[in-house]
Amino acid sequence: MSLTRWLVRRLLLGVLVVLGAASAAFLALHLIPGDPARVALGGAVPPSDDAVERTRHELGLDRPLVTQYALFLGRLARGSLGDSYQLHQPVGRLIGDQLPSTVELALAGFTVAFLAAALLGIATAGRRPVWRRISATVELLLTSLPSFWIGILLLTAFSFQLHLFPAAGDGSPAALVLPALTLALGMVGVLAQVIRDGLTRALEQPFALSARARGTGETALRVRHAFRHALVSVTTLAGWVIGALLGGAVVIETVFSRPGLGRTLATAVESRDFPVVTGVVIVSGALFTLVNLLVDGLYQLIDPRLREARP
Repeated sequence: MSLTRWLVRRLLLGVLVVLGAASAAFLALHLIPGDPARVALGGAVPPSDDAVERTRHELGLDRPLVTQYALFLGRLARGSLGDSYQLHQPVGRLIGDQLPSTVELALAGFTVAFLAAALLGIATAGRRPVWRRISATVELLLTSLPSFWIGILLLTAFSFQLHLFPAAGDGSPAALVLPALTLALGMVGVLAQVIRDGLTRALEQPFALSARARGTGETALRVRHAFRHALVSVTTLAGWVIGALLGGAVVIETVFSRPGLGRTLATAVESRDFPVVTGVVIVSGALFTLVNLLVDGLYQLIDPRLREARP
């Protein structure tokens, strides 16, 4: 298959993924009890029935569900995500304002998680069983702990008692430390297990025996040669990593009072703000598709055998 055909095929599959996610969000939100028209009107005083009916008509909520879905697809085809019912501003602008903060948190959290998992995997792969069991126990504990509980513990220790880091906001690099660490600890366990298993298999391959025969040190063998093979397994987890980052952001941005897509999504779901929820779902699906395309390219860089096998 030529590169152009492969790219077109993957892009079409990506469009189907985004469309499927957006359609599922659209149907799920419309099945939830409640009236979005009352949310759009807002205010401390309950709106009158006439005002609710006018708003439902303006938003197209009085039309059949099939018609609403067709209009929804039409807006997507034009690149429009609609306007927020609650904030009364374009969803695209709203997501654009919140996305940088979430991307910053996600990148910081993944960097910390990957570095910690790499150190654990390199240090324990092929070592004595007792060290592997200790590492596996710590990893299982980190994976099992709820992220909001980890965040509360870190806040209590490093913000309220030691006063080392801010407890909320995103105005400085120091305010990113505790949220990124909270997000990272939940991923360290899984990533470390995958890296260690990949390193253990790689150290048993013939190339490792040949490198040892040439006098390569154990640390150099693990870092320069075997670690590349372990990365193949890590890149396979790209979809899980995206889900962990986005799902964790919802909790962490709430615990640490940070702006971002996660907190915006939680508020939109609670208030039945359909356009915002579907917009976030579409952006998440697009990010998932983009990362998987990049992962396919990374496979070629990580494993030279794939480049040699490609026609």
